Order: sequence, then structure tokens, then C-alpha cells
Amino acid sequence: MPPLNAPHPSSDDLNAAPNPAIDVVDVAVIGAGPAGLMAAEVLSAAGWRVDVYDAMPSVGRKFLMAGKGGMNLTHSEPAEPFVARYGKRAGAVGQWLRRFSADDVRSWSHRLGVDTFVGTSGRVFPVDMKAAPLLRAWLSRLRASGVRLHVRHRWLGWDENAAAGPNHLRFATPTGERQVCAKAVVLTLGGASWPQLGSDAAWVPSLREHGVSVAPLIPANAGFEADWTPHMRERFAGHPVKSVTMTLPDGTTRQGEFVISEHGIEGSLVYAMCAPIRDAIRSSGSAQVYLDLLPDWSAERVAAEVARQRGSRSMASHLQSRLGIAGVKAALLRECLSRETFNDPAALAAGIKRLPLTLLRVRPIAEVISSAGGVSLESLDAQLMVKALPGVFCAGEMLDWEAPTGGYLLTACFASACVAGDGAAAYLEANR
Repeated sequence: MPPLNAPHPSSDDLNAAPNPAIDVVDVAVIGAGPAGLMAAEVLSAAGWRVDVYDAMPSVGRKFLMAGKGGMNLTHSEPAEPFVARYGKRAGAVGQWLRRFSADDVRSWSHRLGVDTFVGTSGRVFPVDMKAAPLLRAWLSRLRASGVRLHVRHRWLGWDENAAAGPNHLRFATPTGERQVCAKAVVLTLGGASWPQLGSDAAWVPSLREHGVSVAPLIPANAGFEADWTPHMRERFAGHPVKSVTMTLPDGTTRQGEFVISEHGIEGSLVYAMCAPIRDAIRSSGSAQVYLDLLPDWSAERVAAEVARQRGSRSMASHLQSRLGIAGVKAALLRECLSRETFNDPAALAAGIKRLPLTLLRVRPIAEVISSAGGVSLESLDAQLMVKALPGVFCAGEMLDWEAPTGGYLLTACFASACVAGDGAAAYLEANR
């Protein structure tokens, strides 16, 4: 078997004659991440010759990186709460999911010979928890269907002076600039997170120049910075904070866990609340969240235990013995409450149940899991074709939507690619 992502001898064009005049193809898919490969699969199954172009030396790099901690393919929760995870874009993404649902993700994986299972959190994983075997099987099937992969092809935009039509594309390659005329184009260029893996948002100016509305790309599924003391930063960075709830000023509450970082907080609970926290910081300069360190205890029980006589014991020993608060949770209390509060049992009990934590900044977009913003859905028709650019379709993370981790990101990337692939196939058929 060839090494993972190695160009197939029949489809790799890097050894072709340099600088051909113009290559004419049925459909050019630009971006070889999950959305690009899924669009290629849909179009190939519809009978079209598909050429996939990617700037990186190999394909699916972010897919592989996401799988390093266990390849989370999708989530098993029912359709209604699943769709609600997409927030303001739930209506649009819900339509995509009608085409390719979470159940379809699992069926697709099984057809590739990779069985899945549902974890205790409801997340769906391959049985071996790895991304590489799945990607290897997928690439093998795509090549067998005639899909051609062109790596080290960085899209430069359109050739404005070309007489070959609106989809006359320019690529920078190791052998010089290459020109491709496609009957249809599917852009799956990613957002702006992890640019070292290919998602560098270099496409934004080109689309804006062609009248496409692109919302600013901003961090999603991101950590946030807090003003930790040196002791907190040095002693507790990397420690998980488990079994807590986080509440926003508007009352939105979620239970889960997060991790103390050198800069502030990160982890699944933080990512689930990312959008409103980020938006509050953007509008007000900071965001206040409230932590319940003992969500399974009533406020009355906490107050009663804190108020018990502690004799000669320190407050730290008292909290540990009566409430089980120690380690990182005890450190959070010291960080976020005043010294005077520890001398007031009622105020301390209230702080345990509603601990105020001020978040100052979102972490830089280059290091976060995903990005929000991108091509405005209002710039696209129902089949994800750009209204200002007939024959050009967009899918994946480059579109203006976001979702928390848990399989929701990958599922929507797949689903949007299926919609765009269907749309491109219909466009090609109508313009034979």
C-alpha cells in the first residue's frame, strides 16, 4: 500500500510537462480537507471527472491532526438538539444535515471498512480511535473512482484576462504557474485556524474582490485569557477542573469540565460557551462567567457545611474535609475571591456556588480549533453556489457558521460538501 497521502501514480501531475497552456477539467475542487474530499466523492459518484487541488504536500492534514486525540467523527444525540448546536445558523445547517446526517457519517465510515462506536459522552469514534486508517481507505476509494489529486498547487485566484470563461483558475506549483479552466468549481479552503496545516484564509481577498460577502474570520472553540497570579499559572496550568457548571450573565448554563492553561482556561466546557463569551469580550472588553464548583450540592447544603465549626483547622482543611474542595478548585477560590470573603462563611459559600471569573481576551485564531465567520450564507443559493459567480460553490469551514467540538464541526463540513457537490453536479448537467 502506498504511504498515507502519497500521490497516486495515475493522478499525480507533478511530473507532467511544466507550464501547460491551459488544462480543461470538468470540476475543480480546491482544498483537500474533509469537505473537499467529500465534494469530490459526491461529484465522482455522479459521473463527473474530478480534480482536487491543495496547496500542501499532502491532503487531509487538519483531519489527521484532529484525530490525534481520538477521531471524533460525529455525535449520537437526537436530531433536534444536534441541529441546535449550530446556534444562529441552525436553520441553514439543519438543511444540509437533511442531505447528510450524523447517521450518514457512521454509514459512510462503515462502507470504508471502519467500524464506529458511541463513547460515554455520546461522541462517535472509529473503533481504533485513529484518523489515518480512515483517510487511507477514503483516498484509495477516491483514486479508484478516478478522482485526481494535485498537491503543492496553491490557488492564486482567477485569471481576469482569460477568454476561457469565469472559472479560469491560476495555481502556483513547483514547476511554475499553472492555469486550469473548470466547468465548475467547488471551494473548500477552510477557515483561519491552524494555518500551518493549510487553512490560512488567503482566499478572502480574492472572493471579496469578486463581490462575495465574507464576514471577518474570528476564533471559535477557543480558550480565553484570565489574569492569573504567577502561583496559579505556574502551579496549576494543565490541571482539569471537573464537574462544574459555567453560567453567563444572561443565565445560559452548561455543565462539564475545562482545563487551566498558562493563559487562562480552555477545554470542552469553554468551547461550548465560546461564542457568547467571545461576543461579550468584543462588545464590552471583558466577560464575566460564574462557576459552580459543586453543582450537585444545593446552596443550602454548601452553606451549612461551610458554617460548621472548624476549631483550629485552617479554612483550606475545613473546605477539603467538609466539601471535598482542594487542589485546583481551592486555588480558583483564592484567585477569584477576596481575602475578606474567607472570613465570612455565607459569602464564601455563595462564592463556591457562583464564583466570578473575569475573562479578558480570546486566544489567537492561529492556535484555536476552528474559526467562525467566512463566506456569508446570504451570498450563496440553496445549493451553496456563489450568486455572484455562477458555477462556483463553497463548502466546509470557509462558510459563516460555527459549532462546538463533539463531532458537530466535521459532520457539518461533510454535509455542506454533499450539498455543494450535488449543486455542482446539477450545474454541470444543466450546462453540458
